[in-house]
Amino acid sequence: MLDQSTGKGRGAVEIGAKLLTVVIKSARQSGRKLAWIARNEGVAGAAHRLRVKFSSALRPPGGQRIVRDQDLLGADLDHPPARPAARPTPGETITLNWIMTAPNAGSGGHTTIFRIIRHLEANGYRSRVYFYDARLTSHDQYEAALREYYGFHGPVGRFEAGMEDAHGVVATSWPTAYASYCASSAGKRFYFVQDYEPDFYPVSTERILADNTYRMGFHAITAGRWLAQKLRTEFAMDADPFEFGCDTASYANRGMPRTGIAFYARPGTPRRGFDLGILALQLFAARRPDIDIHLYGESVGRLPFKAVSHGLVNQHQLNDLYNCCYAGLSLSLTNVSLVPLEMLASGCIPVLNDAPHNRLVIDSPFVRYAAATPQALAESLEDIVAMPEFAAYSRAASDSQQGVHWKSAGEDVDRAIRAVLETGGAAW
Repeated sequence: MLDQSTGKGRGAVEIGAKLLTVVIKSARQSGRKLAWIARNEGVAGAAHRLRVKFSSALRPPGGQRIVRDQDLLGADLDHPPARPAARPTPGETITLNWIMTAPNAGSGGHTTIFRIIRHLEANGYRSRVYFYDARLTSHDQYEAALREYYGFHGPVGRFEAGMEDAHGVVATSWPTAYASYCASSAGKRFYFVQDYEPDFYPVSTERILADNTYRMGFHAITAGRWLAQKLRTEFAMDADPFEFGCDTASYANRGMPRTGIAFYARPGTPRRGFDLGILALQLFAARRPDIDIHLYGESVGRLPFKAVSHGLVNQHQLNDLYNCCYAGLSLSLTNVSLVPLEMLASGCIPVLNDAPHNRLVIDSPFVRYAAATPQALAESLEDIVAMPEFAAYSRAASDSQQGVHWKSAGEDVDRAIRAVLETGGAAW
C-alpha cells in the first residue's frame, strides 16, 4: 500500500504524463486545421484550446468504479431509509444540495445544471455543490474548473466529508443517485435527469445499476418531455420536465457566406452516433466535394474524406463555425442534445435522426428529420445545401429561436421544486 505522499507523487506523474501527451498531440495537428485556426481564431483561440485540453487531461482515469461499494450495498430499494424533509417557511431561503460528478471544461450536462442553479439563486435559493466520484483525487483542480468555467461561487465540498442538511438534495446522474439515497442528510430527494443513462451501457452490471436509480422514489426534474414521459410510464416516477433553452446571446445568424456543413462528432460517446455520421458524410463528400466538411466536439482520427477537425471549441468559436455552414448533422440515439437549437439560432439547419426522443423535445419546422441510415442522412444534407432560397430560410430558422431562452427552463424548475417542497412530509 502506498503512503499518502507516494500516492500524490504518482498522481502528479500521471497528470504530467497526460499533459505531455496533450502537448505532443497538439503539435501534430494537421496543417489544414492549423490554417483554419490561424485564419479564424488567432492566438487567443489557440490558447483557449490548449487550456481546455489541459483541463480535460485532469479528468479521473477510466477503468475504476465511479460509485463506492458501500453506497451500492447500502441502497436497499425494498427498505428505503427514513429521512426528514423540512418544509420552507414563507420567505425562507430554500437551500439545495447538488451532488455531481467532477466537471470538465465543455461538459454540456454541467453547463445546463449551472444555468438552472444561477436562475434559482437569482430567485431566492442557496445552492451547495458536493463532488461525488470514487475515483476523484484532485478536488482543488475540479473546484477551480467549476468556478472558472461554470461561474459557481457557492460552497463546494466532497460528498465523502459529509453533507449538511438542506430543504432538497439533488442527484444529477445515476452514480450520485446512490450517494443521495444513502446519505443521512435531511432534504427532499430530487433527481435532475438529462438523459436515460441505462442506454449508455450494453447489457451489463452498470446498465442494471443505472436502471435501479429510477426505482429509488425520487422526484424527477427532466430535460424535456420525453424523459418525463418515459420515467412516469416505465417507473411510475413523479416527474416534471423543463423545456430546453438556447443561448441566443452566443448563437446568432450573422449573414456570412456559407461554404460547408458541420458534424457534432463525439467518437467517445456512443449515443451520439459517430460511426453512423461518418458513413453519411462519406456519401455526402463523394457527391458534393465542393462543400467543406467540419467536425467538432472531440478530436478524431483518420477519415475517409477530406475534413477539418476542430475538436472542442467554445461558444463563440462554434457560432463562427455554424455561420460558415449550411447544415449541421447532430445525431442523438438517446435524449436529444442542445446542439440543434444552437445551430438553428445561427441559421445552420440541423439534420437529426428521426426518433420520438428527438421529435418530442425539439418540435421545429426548421429541423430536418431523416431515417437513421447513411443514405437518408446524406440526402438530407444535400437537399439543404442545394436549397435555392437558402438565405431567407436560414434567417427564418434563426428568427424562430428568439423566444427560446433559459429563463423559461429555470422557471419550470423553480415551480416544480417549490410545489414539491410545499407538500412537506418525508424525503421520499
